[in-house]
Amino acid sequence: MLAGVAQLGLGCLRVARTALAVSPAIVHGMLAGIGVTIAVAQLHIVLGGTPQSSVLANLHALPAQLAHLQPAAVSMSALTLALLLAWPRLPGRVGRLLRTIPAALVAVAGATTAASLAALSLPKVDLPSWRSHALASLPEGPVLGIAAAVLTTTLVCSVQSLLGAVAVDKLTAGRPLPNRRSDLDRELLGQGTANIVSGALGGLPVAGVAVRTSANVRAGAVSRNSTMLHGVWVVVAALLMVPILELIPLASLAALVMAVGIQMVSLHHIRTVTRHREVLVYAVTTLGVVLLGVLEGVTLGSPWPSPSL
Repeated sequence: MLAGVAQLGLGCLRVARTALAVSPAIVHGMLAGIGVTIAVAQLHIVLGGTPQSSVLANLHALPAQLAHLQPAAVSMSALTLALLLAWPRLPGRVGRLLRTIPAALVAVAGATTAASLAALSLPKVDLPSWRSHALASLPEGPVLGIAAAVLTTTLVCSVQSLLGAVAVDKLTAGRPLPNRRSDLDRELLGQGTANIVSGALGGLPVAGVAVRTSANVRAGAVSRNSTMLHGVWVVVAALLMVPILELIPLASLAALVMAVGIQMVSLHHIRTVTRHREVLVYAVTTLGVVLLGVLEGVTLGSPWPSPSL
């Protein structure tokens, strides 16, 4: 909640537009690093296991996971990926009509139905109960410790959200859309308001993240209305669809998220940074994000000189 107040202050000071100075190579490298991190972690769930705490740990544990893969999880993951890839390619007039339904929704629904009909024993979505929820109270402890926590939360949430907003501008740069550039100061004001409300209700900090943004863009989103609708559907699902959601196999969701992560590593972006001699910036940022984290990777990529794309 206090971090939200700080974000409102930053938004009012109009400091958010400094994020526009970030090189496109850094933004694309950040997206690629996040995509690799997500894909490697979700691969363990696809194979029927549990992801580790880092990319290196996940890679180290992968041979053992391959030796003990779960056929049921792999089959549901394969079905999800098959539907995800085949649905946009349905031919004919009927196919064009069916393609109005998002492929991701069809893929998860198909795998969930198949798992239920086959009575497969698989880890499924397990949502927490509202009965254990408690409203937040003001933090107690040393003032310096509280201030450090507020500052850390403010910086992490703000930088993640602003980088995500810049990234979505890059992802939609080729679309003939008017006013497609994000209002970064409004982004901070919105994030601050959301964090105040979330904190008051006992929720976690709110931040924009690249993986959902990327999935949204690839699903055909053209305005901020898609984000608002996403929030509405989350509320509807949390309140009214819990029994249905808890039928979804985790392997199916992992396959979907893994596919999104792989798509975030764009060959087009790699060719672009190669043409503009920014491969080093891209590579350093990507490796930094994969090995250390988003903020660390962006920081590592920033000192390298790069011409504007």
